[in-house]
Amino acid sequence: MRRGRFLRRTTRAASVAVFLCGSAASLASDSSVELSVGGLAFGAEQEISVESEDVRITPQLVTVRYRLLNNGARPVTLRLNFPLPDIDMSDPDLLYAIPGNDPVNFVGFQTKADGKPLKFEIRQRAFLGDKDITEALRGAGLPLLPMGTQTEAVDALTQEARDRLVAQGILVPAGNDQSGKTLYSGPWTVKTSATGEQALAPGQAVVLDHSYRASVGISFDTVLRKAVRESQAMQAEFKRYLAEYCIPEGLLRGIDRVAGSTPANIVKLQERRISYRLKPASDARPVKDFRVVIDKGRADNLVSFCLDNVKKISATTFEFRAKDFTPERDLKILLITRLEGKVPVSRPDAPLLKQPTGRPERFE
Repeated sequence: MRRGRFLRRTTRAASVAVFLCGSAASLASDSSVELSVGGLAFGAEQEISVESEDVRITPQLVTVRYRLLNNGARPVTLRLNFPLPDIDMSDPDLLYAIPGNDPVNFVGFQTKADGKPLKFEIRQRAFLGDKDITEALRGAGLPLLPMGTQTEAVDALTQEARDRLVAQGILVPAGNDQSGKTLYSGPWTVKTSATGEQALAPGQAVVLDHSYRASVGISFDTVLRKAVRESQAMQAEFKRYLAEYCIPEGLLRGIDRVAGSTPANIVKLQERRISYRLKPASDARPVKDFRVVIDKGRADNLVSFCLDNVKKISATTFEFRAKDFTPERDLKILLITRLEGKVPVSRPDAPLLKQPTGRPERFE
């Protein structure tokens, strides 16, 4: 038996499976994939400078404050873009950590200019390869991005309509449920764009406050456990972690003290991952005063990420500052947790590991 295509929406209150066609077996999955989301992108107006950018990342929320200045002698209407990640639904067994409950604004983003809400136009389309199938889905009464149980939408189709969508490759049979009923996968990709505008008079500065819910990928084990990372099958994955999260030896030793080398995950270690698009577009100018604060949520969390010269500013937060900053890579954050029993994916603030001592500042 296979399960139909579904996404997972995570909130602090509850873990909700959302799917196009699914079954109770769908809830058995214990892993979700984080979405890579960043901040705002600005049009290439030479008169506009980014005087400061202040990023704060927690397991619940990402906030970014920008101060922009019009250095020119003419008014400028700046085009703002918020690049939302594509959602590829071609793998029916892949779970995305969708933090919002709106199928269009699925990360729940908000933007204010000098404290006043800024309106964005959000455009969403569905593609099967290079073919735009948005109208075909809407005409059939199917959602572009399934949010909430959507079996009714497929069940409501006539057999002729369902067969036509299967023939077009828009629906794909994906096994059967326990009663023998055929399940269907929706193998399309959802592309969402958000654009807005902000006017600046000559010499005018504006403060933009941008926020959205964090997408936290979760696995109910970790590749960093000794028995896992030393297995031949996981060598490539372990090396990827070392490169993407800058894992220090001290962190591995700390995990080994907790988990030992037994094959089974007896102590119930868990990974939580956040991916922040830090690298700008090729034509972006440096940020004059850049700051990022990473809050691991609890003092007993273990965290690792790739930033140099990081300063610990509280029991849970780490600060990076730079002048005339142009990042060269995106920021990937890894949290390691130990559970007292399996908790819902929605609990990014669940009890984690005891805080070790004498460790480098990028993980504690």
